[in-house]
Amino acid sequence: MSATSEQKHFEVVVIGFGPTGAIAASLLGTQGITTLAIDRAVDIYDKPRAIALDHEIMRLFDNLGIAEQVSRHVAPFPPSEHFGAQGQLIRRIDMVGEPYPLGYTPSMVFTQPPVEQVMRDRVDSFPSVTVELGTTLVGIRQDAKVATVILQAADGATHEVTANYVIACDGASSTVRQKLGISFDDLDFDEPWLVVDLLINDAGVGKLPATAAQFCNPARPTTYIIGPGNHRRFEIMLRPGEDRHAMEQPEQVWQLLSPWLTPDDGKLWRAASYRFHALVASRWRQGRVLLAGDAAHQQPPFVGQGMCQGLRDAANLCWKLGRVLRGQSSAALLDSYEIERSTHVRELTARIKAIGRVICEQDPEAAAARDARILAEGGGAPRTITRQEIVPPLTQGLLATRPNAANGTLFPQPWILRDGDRVLLDSVAGTGWRLILDGRSTLNTSAIDAATRDAGINTITIDGNGLQEESAVVARWFERHGCSAALVRPDHYVYGVARDAPELAALLRELNERLH
Repeated sequence: MSATSEQKHFEVVVIGFGPTGAIAASLLGTQGITTLAIDRAVDIYDKPRAIALDHEIMRLFDNLGIAEQVSRHVAPFPPSEHFGAQGQLIRRIDMVGEPYPLGYTPSMVFTQPPVEQVMRDRVDSFPSVTVELGTTLVGIRQDAKVATVILQAADGATHEVTANYVIACDGASSTVRQKLGISFDDLDFDEPWLVVDLLINDAGVGKLPATAAQFCNPARPTTYIIGPGNHRRFEIMLRPGEDRHAMEQPEQVWQLLSPWLTPDDGKLWRAASYRFHALVASRWRQGRVLLAGDAAHQQPPFVGQGMCQGLRDAANLCWKLGRVLRGQSSAALLDSYEIERSTHVRELTARIKAIGRVICEQDPEAAAARDARILAEGGGAPRTITRQEIVPPLTQGLLATRPNAANGTLFPQPWILRDGDRVLLDSVAGTGWRLILDGRSTLNTSAIDAATRDAGINTITIDGNGLQEESAVVARWFERHGCSAALVRPDHYVYGVARDAPELAALLRELNERLH
C-alpha cells in the first residue's frame, strides 16, 4: 500500500475505500490483479455506522484470512423481540440454530471502525494493490479499450490513470454514478430516523432489555440493538415537523432516551439523523465502469443488511472480473453481475420494506390491526422467524437452466474431520469452482474427472476420501434437494445440482459453454 503511485495503468481502479472498496481490493489482490484503490478521506471514520453482519460475510472474511481478527470485535446478534402498540410481544426475529449452516454464528453485531481497519490492513498485504488516500475523483471517461480516471491529490495536483475496469464503491452520493448519469429507481420508502450509539455503564445495562427489540409504538417507533461489549444503539423514528438537526443535540437525544436511560447511564458516541431510503440504481454497469455498495443501492436498516449487501456485490463481481482479465471468459460474463445482484437487492429490499412498514405504522387503529394480524399469523401467539429466511437466494443470472430449489442458494460449509483435525470445508475445497459430491451415493464420476480438472474445478467428496463432516449438514442438504452432486461458484452460490452421472455431465457441459 502506498500514498502515491507512479504507475499509469491498472487492471482495475476501485473508487472508494470503505468496506465494499476494501473487500473488493482484497479479492482482486488475492488474484494478483493490479489494482488502484482511492478515497478522498485519509482516515477511517471513527464512529460506528454499520452494526450487523451475517455468516455469509464472516465466511468471506475467513476466505480472506481475516476472520480471526474480525471476531475480536464481533458478538452474536441476540433475538429481536417486537412489541406492539400496547407493549405486548407480537413476534421474534432470531437466527437459525446449530449446527450452523455456514460454520459461523448466522447473525452478528460488530464494531465498525476496528473491523474496517482489519479490512484495510489485509489490502496492505497484496503487492498488486496500490492505495492512494486523500485522493479525489474529478473525472472519468472511457472508450473501447480503457477507462481513464482523473484524480486529484490533497495538494491539488491532478494525474490520470487508465484501467481495464473501474468499480465505483464511492457511497450513496457516488460521484461516479452522477458523472455517468445513472439514476436511482425509488422503491417507495422514505422515513426520517435518528440513530443513537451509546457506550453504556453497568448501571445503564441493567435498565435495558436483555435482548434486541423493536418497539412498534405508533407514537414513536424505536429500534434497540445490543452491540459488542457496552455498545448499544437506538434508532428512533422522527415525527413530522421535527427538525432533524435539533433532534441530534444531546439534550434532545437524552429526552428521547428517557424511557430507558439517563445521562448518568453512559455516554453518547454518536447521534445522527438519516432518511431511511429504498433505492436501487437503474443500471449497475456502463461499459467498463461498474457500481457496487451504496453507490448501487440503499435499503432501510431493519434487518441489518446494508454492509452485507455491498460485500456481496464485491464477492459476486471480483471473481468474474478475474476470469475476464485472464481471458478465460468474455466481458459478457460481467452482465450477469447486474442481473444477479440487482434482482437480489430488489427482492431483499422489498422484504425489508415490508418489515419496516410494520415497524413504522403511526396510525393507532392501523397499529392495533397490525398487532392482531401478526399474532393471528402465529396462531394467537408470537411466532419466531429467522433473519436467514428473510435473505433470498439468487434467482437469475449464471445459474443452471435445469430447475432445482438449490440453484442460487449458498452451499453450506460444515465442519470437516480430516486426519484428526477439525476444519471448515472451504479450507479443504478452496474458493474457486468446486464440485461437491455426496460420498454416500453411487455416483460414478470417472468419465468426467478429467473435464473438471481441465476446467480448474476442484472435486471434493464429503464422507469419502478421508473427509467426514461433523454434523451431517451437507448430507441433509443433499437429501433435501434430491441430488448427489453440487457445482458451486467461487462466491459459494450453487450453480446447479445433479442426481446422476449423465445429469452431472450435462451440467458441466452447460457451464463450460456459458463461461466461454
